Amino acid sequence: MTLRVGILTVSDRSARGQRRDASGPALKEKILSLGWLVSEMGVVPDDLAAIQVVLEKWADGLALDVILTTGGTGFSPRDITPEATQAVIERPAPGLAEAMRAASLQITPHAMLSRGAAGIRGRTLIVNLPGSPRAALENLAVILPVLPHAVQLLQEDLQAESGHQI
Repeated sequence: MTLRVGILTVSDRSARGQRRDASGPALKEKILSLGWLVSEMGVVPDDLAAIQVVLEKWADGLALDVILTTGGTGFSPRDITPEATQAVIERPAPGLAEAMRAASLQITPHAMLSRGAAGIRGRTLIVNLPGSPRAALENLAVILPVLPHAVQLLQEDLQAESGHQI
């Protein structure tokens, strides 16, 4: 199954051109290595409205399967990616964020400071990843095994039920 993915970097400094975005390209490389499509990439500042506009446009207008955000999930006063995500999703998917935090806790105690969220808007899954390239890739690795099945379920693909146990 080929997934259509959007990658949104949330960073004031990257949006102003003061720092090169490293996480977005790292995620893109990983997604492409899986044979999936990166249909959209973007960088926005840590601004609630700016994040919401992109998430809504990509989910509603472009009908992406998955939107991955990177950045803005910590404790800094400007870290508002989870709030922007929660404002646009229709249904939460807490198990994804819980799994990423649990796996990350095996690596660093700082994982408990991650406020990343995940949820569904229409038929698009939106997942917040940390801002560092390493942490973003580690967290993505945790959820990669379930993303194709999640998309099948969202698309109401009849094959989605074939792997379920009786």
